[in-house]
Amino acid sequence: MTNLKTCNDKKQSALELCSQVLLIELDGLKILEKALHGPLKKPIEDAANLMLNTKGRVIVSGMGKSGLIARKIAATLASTGQPSLFIHPGEASHGDLGMVTEDDTLLLLSNSGETKELNDIMHYAARYHIPFIGISSKKGSTLDKLSTVGIALPEVPEACPMGLAPTTSTTLMVALCDALAVTLLTWRGFTNKNFKKFHPGGKLGAQLLKVDEKMHKTNLPLVHEDTLMSECLLAMTSGGFGCVGVLDNQKNLIGIVTDGDLRRHMGSDLLAHKASTVMTKKPKTIEKSLLMAEALNIMETHIITALFVVENKKPIGLLHIHDFLRLGVA
Repeated sequence: MTNLKTCNDKKQSALELCSQVLLIELDGLKILEKALHGPLKKPIEDAANLMLNTKGRVIVSGMGKSGLIARKIAATLASTGQPSLFIHPGEASHGDLGMVTEDDTLLLLSNSGETKELNDIMHYAARYHIPFIGISSKKGSTLDKLSTVGIALPEVPEACPMGLAPTTSTTLMVALCDALAVTLLTWRGFTNKNFKKFHPGGKLGAQLLKVDEKMHKTNLPLVHEDTLMSECLLAMTSGGFGCVGVLDNQKNLIGIVTDGDLRRHMGSDLLAHKASTVMTKKPKTIEKSLLMAEALNIMETHIITALFVVENKKPIGLLHIHDFLRLGVA
């Protein structure tokens, strides 16, 4: 087990000290993972099933640093399909207990397990038979003993050299709560489609849009494979995408002509060539039902700036790297 033994050793660089802290917390996470296969096996299963079968919401609460974790976990649960909210234990004693119903499950977090601000919430839960999960770092604490499901994290050294500032213990608490949240979304079959519903804004929401929601559908730059390059250049220029798609007699997309293709075939006779002799064959394409994130990955992986959308080999749309820039995701 790695330890920090002093808090005023200026001989150690920031890199050394930060590395030691991470190693201490990593050791703690390894101990927690091992405990999942031992003393925490049943309470973890019980807690996950209790949350899964909750008819109402998972109400998360905690004080101090545990309260900050509680806010984060409530947000994570809510955004991944489990209705959830955070209530401050102090405010709970002054009216916010009215937010808690008999259909809810409480998730109470406390490092010591003796946080007095949680007492009113626990008494309220007992009075109205509301189940609650208690996560603490002290086996046998008040929270641990009174909880419907008590989860006592294993004892681990704090990364703080004085052992006072919650560091490793808070890392374990947030990691375990994250693990429960991911367990629930996995059990529920939570998908990208569900995720998009709860994240409509910002960069994440943009990446979760489907291709057909953002692709260009009209005035696509397309030419027949026998079209002369003089006409192809006009199509490329008028389209404004820096490329033109090449079709066969069945109107299937068989190639693409880009600025790069023009440079590779530059010569005095370029304009006399047919599109089929200049084009890049079997261009990268995407289907309209896929996500914008997947389209961006194709473009980044193959270093291309335009991507045709096809259906049964026929082009029905086009995406350009500028579309992603406008969305703020490229």
